[in-house]
Amino acid sequence: MHKLILAAALSLVVPSSLAAEDIKVGIILGYTGPIESLTPGMAESAELALKEASDSGKLLGGAKIVPVRADSTCIDSAAATAAAERLVTAEGVAAIMGADCSGVTTAIANNVAVPNGVVMVSPSATSPALSTIEDKGLFFRTAPSDARQGQVLADILTARGIKKVAVTYTNNDYGKGLSDAFNAAYNALGGKISMSAAHEDGKGDYSAEVGALAASGAEHLAVFGYLDQGGKGIIQASLDSGAFGSFILCDGMIGDSLIQAIGDDLNGAVGTLPGGATEGAAMFLELATANGVDGDGPFRGESYDAGALIALAIQAAGSAKRAAIKTKIMMVANAPGEKILPGQIAKGLKILAAGGDIDYVGATGVEMSEVGEVPGSYKEIEVQAGKFETISIH
Repeated sequence: MHKLILAAALSLVVPSSLAAEDIKVGIILGYTGPIESLTPGMAESAELALKEASDSGKLLGGAKIVPVRADSTCIDSAAATAAAERLVTAEGVAAIMGADCSGVTTAIANNVAVPNGVVMVSPSATSPALSTIEDKGLFFRTAPSDARQGQVLADILTARGIKKVAVTYTNNDYGKGLSDAFNAAYNALGGKISMSAAHEDGKGDYSAEVGALAASGAEHLAVFGYLDQGGKGIIQASLDSGAFGSFILCDGMIGDSLIQAIGDDLNGAVGTLPGGATEGAAMFLELATANGVDGDGPFRGESYDAGALIALAIQAAGSAKRAAIKTKIMMVANAPGEKILPGQIAKGLKILAAGGDIDYVGATGVEMSEVGEVPGSYKEIEVQAGKFETISIH
């Protein structure tokens, strides 16, 4: 994948039927499906950044961004593609914040965004395969690749003295990519994978899958899935049968709905989640709280940053033309330039309007590689007394 600085044949403008001050931006996330408990906070965080830009009065001389939501479902590529088609053709969005899960993100990019020259900035699609997607410089992400998450998880388990685990992963690009990355890193550190097997989401009974995993002889189970469907079902079946009581969780499993569903039996579970303890992270949480948004959750900061990058790229481009936005994402995301943190979007817009340069740092320390993704940092999470607590930052 190459981030080409090119803006010609793909130039598509926001339809003239919109008022001059209105720029539509798609917010496509899994409002239904296996992470539906996470996406409201993600959408609100992205929309907070877009509102900040609109309310400043400085975006293209007073333009407003109108967010338009669409449901990716997280798992149904056909439905996600249809939803994205509506955003691009019927709604005429200038850019897309999303999608969320890796499989539907890939489908939308390949089938809709790239053919129509529409920028996508995903806050949570983490499959390593997206690093090499043929995107014509249109796909970006503010969440790090699972190539890194797999290594961090392996490091954490090794440091905790956990030498053998069974692995179950949701049967899609996200699950397989993460399991492959983790298995390779863990084996390289001397760990043993007793069994690695896919599971399907949406089943009512996971006893057979859990039975096979338990027969492999491991005491610890790594669950690389989704907190509102298969991953939760695997954990519940493990507890019901007594097969496992010790769990390792990935980012797709981190959320309050899992604790509410499982209860105290989840105490002691460990996992990873993109995030850090930076000045920008603290500023975002304060800003979100002041605006009635729950910013303290998975992928909230990444969603705010995705929305902010789109707004700032529009300003840097001097228009809402799709091809023009594409050429400015990397410029506003990276040094050199004045550093811009959460709550400072108006400042960034003013600098860009005057012909200056900015370095958007945001909530998550954004700095993009040549393929449009961030290296990122990870929180080491442990469930203690019914809450996800941050143990350290990696």
